[in-house]
Amino acid sequence: MTGARVFFLVTYLVLALLGLFMAAAARDMGIGIFGWGLVLFGLLNAFNVIKMHFDELERWR
Repeated sequence: MTGARVFFLVTYLVLALLGLFMAAAARDMGIGIFGWGLVLFGLLNAFNVIKMHFDELERWR
């Protein structure tokens, strides 16, 4: 896995964790929805980075 992919994987996971904390501490519906959206965004993009890595490995075979 390249350095750029590791950087973005960690960044997306930190965003997902931040969104989880935001959703847990939300006092109104808007921040709660935004927090869960951030969790979803971070996790989907993190899985996409992992998928791109394994797709590239398979292409090299």
